[in-house]
Amino acid sequence: MNISKAATKAGLTVKTVRYYDTIGMVCPYQNPQTGYRDYSERDIAKLQFVGSARRFNFSIKECRELLSLYEDENRSSETVKALTMQKISDIEDRLTELTRLRDKLAHLASACHGDSRPDCPILDAFSAKNPPS
Repeated sequence: MNISKAATKAGLTVKTVRYYDTIGMVCPYQNPQTGYRDYSERDIAKLQFVGSARRFNFSIKECRELLSLYEDENRSSETVKALTMQKISDIEDRLTELTRLRDKLAHLASACHGDSRPDCPILDAFSAKNPPS
């Protein structure tokens, strides 16, 4: 099928499918006469797999590794679980950081009068003269 149908079936944009093709995540058949790519059901499955992994915030490098494991029938689930546990740890770290940032912003917002005066602790915190810690 053509790239547009492949993208729709995989739940991705044409631009994303083209990108995954460019970086070698999928290698559809390319008609030598027309130059058009023909995506197979196997290509669609790979695109769906990578799309799902990306929604869980796996990097392209991690997606390559997961895709390799997905295609390896002799794989060890131990490796897959280890990658997943590392991703969970990364997400927890990011949540901690986002919570810290939210709390700092909430503090700055509560310190700002939000009136017609020009002084603003939020802008002061963002300026070079008083960087947030």
